[in-house]
Amino acid sequence: MIILGIDPGIATVGYGIVKKGDEKTQKLECLDFGTIKTDPSWTMGERLKKINSELTKLIKQYKPNILAVEKVYFFKNLKTAMPVSQAKGVILFTAAKKKIPVHEFTPLQIKTAVTGYGRADKKQIKEMVKILLNLKEAPKSDDAADALGAAICYSQFFNTMGLTSI
Repeated sequence: MIILGIDPGIATVGYGIVKKGDEKTQKLECLDFGTIKTDPSWTMGERLKKINSELTKLIKQYKPNILAVEKVYFFKNLKTAMPVSQAKGVILFTAAKKKIPVHEFTPLQIKTAVTGYGRADKKQIKEMVKILLNLKEAPKSDDAADALGAAICYSQFFNTMGLTSI
């Protein structure tokens, strides 16, 4: 099973692609991670088009079975709520267009799945992502680490539910 984790944003979308091994090994393998960046000088339409285009390329390359996305919550900056929600809408639309099931997880659920602690900071998440995926170094980008965390969270959800296939 291949899981595409997404941390939505308008300036930066984090992505992480994780392969989950068979029922016996349950091993997680990181296939790729990074960010999709948009230029603040672009129109909103251009930014959303870029997110759709880059996400479509990732889906074509890795053929994920599931898209795990972080639920968008805003406590600090309500000014970014609408643009980030629009970006998330494009992400959900792209997944639906490609017939990829979407599972959403709160930041608390992702942090708990990755670190065992729902209030973990970015440094703790990066370090645990590195350990859980056996990476040589932790992702430099918070957005990519959060996206990998979403994929890890889905893999644990999948185990908890006792599912054996999609």
